[in-house]
Amino acid sequence: MSDQLAARPFVDRHIGPDEASIAEMLKAVGFDSLDALMEAAVPTRIRAEEVLDLADAASEALAADELRALAARNNPLVPMIGLGYHGTITPAVVRRNVLEDPSWYTAYTPYQPEISQGRLEALINFQTMVADLTGLPTANASLLDEGTAAAEAMTLVRRAAPKAAGPFVVDADALPQTIEVVRTRAEAMGIEVVVADLTAGLPDGDVCGVLVQYPGASGRVVDPRPVIEATHERGALAVVAADLLGLTLLEAPGTLGADVVVGSSQRFGVPLFYGGPHAGYMAVRAGLERHLPGRLVGVSVDKAGRPAYRLSLQTREQHIRRDRATSNICTAQVLLAVVAGMYAVYHGPDGLRAIATGIHLRASALAAALRAEGVEVVHDAFFDTVLARVPGRAAEVIAAARANGVHLRLVDADHVGLSVGEDVGAAELDAAVRAFAPAASGTAEAGSVVIPEALRRSTGYLTHPVFNTHRSETSMLRYLRRLSARDYALDRGMIPLGSCTMKLNATTEMEPVSLPGFANLHPFVPAEDAQGYFSLIEDLEGWLAEVTGYDRVSIQPNAGSQGELAGLLAIRGYHRANGQGERTVCLIPSSAHGTNAASAVMAGMKVVVVKSTDDGAVDLDDLRAQCDAHSADLAAIMVTYPSTHGAYEDTISELCEIVHAHGGQVYVDGANFNALLGHARPGKFGGDVSHLNLHKTFCIPHGGGGPGVGPVAVREHLAPYLPTHPMHPESGKRAGIGPISAAPYGSAGILPISWAYVRMMGAEGLTRATAVAVLAANYVAARLDEAFPVLYRGHNGLVAHECILDVRGISKETGVSVDDVAKRLIDYGFHAPTMSFPVAGTLMVEPTESEDLVELDRFCDAMIAIRGEIDKVASGEWDAAANPLAGAPHTADAINQDLGYDVATAVFPNGFDPDKYWPPVNRIDQAYGDRNLVCSCPPPEAFA
Repeated sequence: MSDQLAARPFVDRHIGPDEASIAEMLKAVGFDSLDALMEAAVPTRIRAEEVLDLADAASEALAADELRALAARNNPLVPMIGLGYHGTITPAVVRRNVLEDPSWYTAYTPYQPEISQGRLEALINFQTMVADLTGLPTANASLLDEGTAAAEAMTLVRRAAPKAAGPFVVDADALPQTIEVVRTRAEAMGIEVVVADLTAGLPDGDVCGVLVQYPGASGRVVDPRPVIEATHERGALAVVAADLLGLTLLEAPGTLGADVVVGSSQRFGVPLFYGGPHAGYMAVRAGLERHLPGRLVGVSVDKAGRPAYRLSLQTREQHIRRDRATSNICTAQVLLAVVAGMYAVYHGPDGLRAIATGIHLRASALAAALRAEGVEVVHDAFFDTVLARVPGRAAEVIAAARANGVHLRLVDADHVGLSVGEDVGAAELDAAVRAFAPAASGTAEAGSVVIPEALRRSTGYLTHPVFNTHRSETSMLRYLRRLSARDYALDRGMIPLGSCTMKLNATTEMEPVSLPGFANLHPFVPAEDAQGYFSLIEDLEGWLAEVTGYDRVSIQPNAGSQGELAGLLAIRGYHRANGQGERTVCLIPSSAHGTNAASAVMAGMKVVVVKSTDDGAVDLDDLRAQCDAHSADLAAIMVTYPSTHGAYEDTISELCEIVHAHGGQVYVDGANFNALLGHARPGKFGGDVSHLNLHKTFCIPHGGGGPGVGPVAVREHLAPYLPTHPMHPESGKRAGIGPISAAPYGSAGILPISWAYVRMMGAEGLTRATAVAVLAANYVAARLDEAFPVLYRGHNGLVAHECILDVRGISKETGVSVDDVAKRLIDYGFHAPTMSFPVAGTLMVEPTESEDLVELDRFCDAMIAIRGEIDKVASGEWDAAANPLAGAPHTADAINQDLGYDVATAVFPNGFDPDKYWPPVNRIDQAYGDRNLVCSCPPPEAFA
């Protein structure tokens, strides 16, 4: 009886098709079992024989209990450590209706802008907020964290001021993790970095750029204008790393002359998350906007002439410029940027100033109370951080504060740092003061403003109506709902994007992210206060090593692009340690992800392209020729497997052997690991290093374009060259190759998602999920091949987990473009597949294992119907210029227009649908938006 009443195992919840559906799909592709399909699809030489060594699958209830227990082993206390991470209060309406809402966290990157208007508006709010507070005209849609934003700024100023020579100078009072991330990036690219006390002025000689921290890591507020002016006198550009909340009280860096401003928006309502994910930011002065890395949301117009948002300037430049790219960033922290932007919408300029003023006055009161107890306070001018001098007593004070429930910062043996966050009140201040003087009576009732008059904010900010309208929760709730309703996410239907694996992000996986033990922990707490995270990370790194066949894993990289860089830096470090520093050539197949080439350049390597054959496979003859030509300087090859073309190539083992024979290392890009998990392990079939995308294979949601995690997995000989961090809780991981991300464990706060996925699926479930994903792709390929030819196939004529549908011939014959097909799919209720990647004029489809047969058939039926519509254009039944394909997507006001074709067919191609998704705008004019760059909130009149 108990067995009959037991809940269905999680694997059956995660995998969409049931047994009957799987049997039907297998019949359609010509196999009698999943095992037979995978045996035919995966080349024999790479197939894993042994079963994955993982714990038995846990039920959802058990996994949830285990995660709660892990969270309880963390000890957040009151975070007063600072260093760019601060206690904040996420408005409940934002937490529940953005951070925990699948309509926001299951959305994809807004490359189809017509169905992404809600999150694009949210991002332009973020950009406007950053631009206003920094005093610069253009900000991007977020970067990965503050440290990497500073590193991106270093490369930006070098390319924007090419005549400026000399080192990049970094403020000695910059955040220590920022200094080290900049050093890691600079060393790989051959840029000299000088860390200097800028209060004494710039070092002598040329400089290519300067980074000033404002306020400093020590808390002090120093006027940056003398350094900025001296930088400009030497023909270089000035970067200011600024506290965004502090800028509500401090004069805007742009007003003070900064060319670039970077930082983090974490304290705008984004939980600490033990270091991430957090949305970094970058803003630039006029003339530098086309150098911005990452994504930039702009305003264009749709077919009807109405304002519409889109991604501007083709910001995924690495896919266009490849080895000439200046950044490998292909993502952002969209979900966290939305939270931060909505924090500003919720509070408005007056509310933000009130929060910042309260923090400042409490910090001032804290300083006064310490002085009253005879403690020396080092700086007179500060915003939220007090530096106390206690000769020889710092460790004692830190321990006493911890006993009082407060985490303070140990600066050195003589100094303690105390940072006041939004969540610090009088009781917490008293506890901090008692750590210095146990008999202290408490803090002063009120502090005073100690920001120098010349640096007090005089310029306005957040004047746009969006930041001054939604004061009631009713209004805020409806605003969030209105934006989410404009978007298409997984909560509406299938997102069949090739190369991106948009599969189920189960609620049981997502819920632990909000547990206080995971959400509220500062990344630099003592090791004993993060034991739950350590256990979770140890589990996850071990599981990832097991499933990939590698020996060691680091989860520090907080995006796939960062994982690529980490893996290549490991290869570079290995060759140098072996006295072969001349090995700098990285071979990259012509079909590879564009980030591969960009990452190789950032790792200090020279890219050499290897040709592809007509069927999309790596040309082994050209590979041999390139290896022969570069045998003395070959560092590595980067190869995606299964290939970027969605095929299992028979030759992967031979490829590995060829490269190894010439002394190179093999980097297997793990972007398509969802087609290997449980069936083949790159660390066993010839790979030396791989990165994984936890936001693809391991269920971290895309969040509208971030967050992500890109762990790097290596064989033992590369393990000494994995990322390190100067403030790592493990002393053995503090010195070495350097940090890739600002926090020791990157975006640790979302690791519980992947932990839960592996824990609930178990070895058998993970292996089955891969097989069903491959089955779904082959089912779609079989159903659609007649309508849209499948461009590439691999082993035994099968595709892997995705297939490329060729529209080029159809377009040539009929004039119907791949854009027309993609936009028409919106009318049928679908997000489009990946357009024109990796082959222009094609659609790449990845159905994943999560979509059931009903949804797969609905998609196939829609595609077949669209092919029928194309035939009507070809035959002349439909006008070549005025037809539902050319007019797609259709908004609700189509019913009031003379379209020149049947309105009902246009808006209800499948017949009336009461749940129809209506796009808020017509097709958007992409070129107009690039010619007329507007990247902040337009006035309400523009929408009239």
